[in-house]
Amino acid sequence: MSVAPPAPAASGSLAPLQLPWDLQLTPEQFEQVCQANPDAVLELAADGHLIAMTPTGGETGQRNQTLGALLWLAVRQSGLPLKLFDSSTGFRLPDGSVLSPDAALVRLESWQALTLDQRRGFPPLCPDLVVELASPSDEGPRGVCALRQKMELFRRNGARLGWLLFPAVQAVEIWHGDCGTPPERLQPADQLDASELFPGLRVELSEVWQG
Repeated sequence: MSVAPPAPAASGSLAPLQLPWDLQLTPEQFEQVCQANPDAVLELAADGHLIAMTPTGGETGQRNQTLGALLWLAVRQSGLPLKLFDSSTGFRLPDGSVLSPDAALVRLESWQALTLDQRRGFPPLCPDLVVELASPSDEGPRGVCALRQKMELFRRNGARLGWLLFPAVQAVEIWHGDCGTPPERLQPADQLDASELFPGLRVELSEVWQG
């Protein structure tokens, strides 16, 4: 399938490209759709169906930005060979899905093993560590139920550690890499500690909880 850019609207701006939601796409076709619709927030399920994501609210967006800054600082202070990615990065997982965690860490050696074209597109790998920040709503793609399913998908595709944060109750679910192992819940949680995977990598959560 070839996806052409949308035709200009009467005002001279580009009209959004409309696609049926029961359409099934390959990862390559999905990348073309994303390129033709840069303002759309989309993910791709393993069966090829599109997942429409809504923009975050202000409170969640602010917390996510704070979390990303704290992760960047923690990586820099640790001196570990890691690459940090934000919520706009889609990863092409082994099962064919393309998912975007709120934050992700990838070992430098895995990143360097990719070609330049692979780095510019959706990186064909699963992050070593994924982080998701639950919104106040328990419905839709950003709700708690959907995020737990997403954490399980990352784990099945090779993620070695996952953190699912619940700001409303200051709790964290820790998803270890062993499939079938229930997540460990910390409440109240004051720190994220990835020492089992990345020695010395810790993030204090007080600024994230403050909102």
